[in-house]
Amino acid sequence: MELKNKKIVFLGDSITEGVGTTTPEYRFVDRIAATTGAKCVNYGISGTRFAKQTKPSDTPTFDLDFCQRALEMDKDADVVIVFGGTNDFGHGDAPFGVFADRTPDTFCGACHTLCRELLETYPDSEIAFISPLHRDNEDSVIGDNKPAPVGTLKDYITAMREILTYYSIPVIDLYAESKLQPHVPVIKEKFMPDGLHPSDAGNEILAKRIIAYLKAL
Repeated sequence: MELKNKKIVFLGDSITEGVGTTTPEYRFVDRIAATTGAKCVNYGISGTRFAKQTKPSDTPTFDLDFCQRALEMDKDADVVIVFGGTNDFGHGDAPFGVFADRTPDTFCGACHTLCRELLETYPDSEIAFISPLHRDNEDSVIGDNKPAPVGTLKDYITAMREILTYYSIPVIDLYAESKLQPHVPVIKEKFMPDGLHPSDAGNEILAKRIIAYLKAL
């Protein structure tokens, strides 16, 4: 795909918003725009999750879940990229759920809801999800501090992949193919110092991987 002048919308959380970068120009969304000439629209909001929150969060914006925000994005996008799920693992009170769920009240149900919303809203556009990145506490079963065991980050990614396959929506698999693994000290120091959010250099890796995927379409 030739990306110049294409409109790409990015639905995401703090990584898409740019937490971890020194200035906005280093965000992967902005790097993609500057490198390719695409018009990139950033719908990243820190702390947000796919699934609905039952009890209001201490930070109200965390409860602007992806399913409700997807309906508010520009409708004339040539490409829609969704980058999230790490906060569903990390916090929030939504249950993990099962594949049969079809409401945004569980993580699995929210994945289904989001896929259907995007397919119905953007039937002629390219749609892709980006897998969550590795993070420091990815092997925890209570995320950052959930009251009961839910699942590891890999459990969330496995469920996401299964649901996306059901809808024939591709995954840009940066969990498997970004080299961003904070359990390797030199990688953490250079690319994701807090163990989750990519630095300027980490965002450059994200931009290159996403551009390569889009150009191959």
